[in-house]
Amino acid sequence: MTLQLRIDDSWFTACELSALTPGRGVAALLPDGRQAALFTDRAGRPYAIDNRDPFSGAQVLSRGLTGSVNGRPFVASPLLKQRFDLETGLCLDDETVTVQTFPVRVGVS
Repeated sequence: MTLQLRIDDSWFTACELSALTPGRGVAALLPDGRQAALFTDRAGRPYAIDNRDPFSGAQVLSRGLTGSVNGRPFVASPLLKQRFDLETGLCLDDETVTVQTFPVRVGVS
């Protein structure tokens, strides 16, 4: 099984689903040269957001710590610790900042 991201109008296979460990992120290079940070939660639900931390400019969100607040899954940047909602991309610590999220699906290899 693979994790696929919707990029523009097509689906892109990012990695094997088995490459993801709940609570840990993986970075994937997208066809246009950007990076996505991929995650799964303990229930196996996948998420994909832009890997670029908008506060530092570094490609590090895939290395962040995951958690949840009020039932919302997030990743905390490993550099400055801002938390980003994995479903919406909204920064939970500064609501004027967001990161891009990508629609995801599990596909058959």
